[in-house]
Amino acid sequence: MWRPHAPHISSELGDFLDSLMVRVYQRPKDTQVLWEKLQAINSELNPPRPSQKPEDSTVVNRQQSSQAGGLGSLGIAVVGFFNQFQNSEPSPVEGVTLKSFEFDVVTLDKYGEIKKRRRHQAQYFTEDLGNGVGLDMVYIPGGRFLMGSPETEKGHSDDESPQHWVRVSPFFMGKFTVTQAQWRAVATLFQVSPSLNPQPSKFKGDTLPVEKVSWYEAMKFCAIISRLTGRNYRLPSEAEWEYACRAGTSTPFHFGETITTDVANYDSNGTYSSEPEGVYREQTTRVGSFGVANSFGLYDMHGNVWEWCADHWYPNYLSAPVDGSAWLNSINEYDHHSRLLRGGSWDIIPGICRSACRFSYIPADNIQVNIGFRVVCDVITA
Repeated sequence: MWRPHAPHISSELGDFLDSLMVRVYQRPKDTQVLWEKLQAINSELNPPRPSQKPEDSTVVNRQQSSQAGGLGSLGIAVVGFFNQFQNSEPSPVEGVTLKSFEFDVVTLDKYGEIKKRRRHQAQYFTEDLGNGVGLDMVYIPGGRFLMGSPETEKGHSDDESPQHWVRVSPFFMGKFTVTQAQWRAVATLFQVSPSLNPQPSKFKGDTLPVEKVSWYEAMKFCAIISRLTGRNYRLPSEAEWEYACRAGTSTPFHFGETITTDVANYDSNGTYSSEPEGVYREQTTRVGSFGVANSFGLYDMHGNVWEWCADHWYPNYLSAPVDGSAWLNSINEYDHHSRLLRGGSWDIIPGICRSACRFSYIPADNIQVNIGFRVVCDVITA
């Protein structure tokens, strides 16, 4: 046995190494399970600490170095060994340099008080939309999560059941919902029929989220960017949206047990837990204006504007996909069946802004409600 020669190795890491030393046919077929075990061990041995100065890098180099950190040279060897039969890391996006950025993440208690604040780091690239307008796309690592909410969660609805495990592949997601400046830049790029209204929003401002956008119009926006860049831009699936919103949490909000108007924009005339009522702003707020993100580096996932998802509406999760894909009942995009909304908005009480809460709306044009969207971009794998 090798263990007496490496007494400094933890029992958890030792068990993991033993599982890799069996014959190939005896190893787990689902290599993602092994990767998650390695990540869990790394988290125990190398607890979060203040991140270093952001540096330009690729996803592959950044993730391998961070996951090997804390495991020493043996950890690097494990990562190298694992990569012999696991290659799910994204290749560098063609023509794009990934950069790192730092951001604040907070956790609230039921009284709305910050009980934990920490600095996180994530990777992103900026899509050039022309005329000085950019679109920041954040890398969302793949993983597995429990979708929906338990019956014991305050505000739970039957359409959030049954809870079910979903595995999501890596993707890029907009750091913010699409702004009016971004919408206007894209709406004037190409002629589409019918054309996109460059200024559909009720509340005006370049850094405010675009709203009063139909599902069809959001799809056209994605199609135009895809044509412009050669990359596949689209609306997120409902599973991708909830996975990205939760960012590893299982609480009603990614902020924890509740939200306050210090971290999100919603109708504070109602409260969710024991937090104060706060300020009801009665309109949208500038994207990212609260200065706190979730652990993936995404802002404004609760409140401000509703966000479109690609899926059709279903009244529950019976027979829902478990691979992160959109749940569609038709291949016809123009079937006029209701589509999914997530996240809540500025005029919605906090219980409707929960991570698991889901609504639907008709996809038709000329809508008059507070609906916006954020885009996702597929990861290019080798």
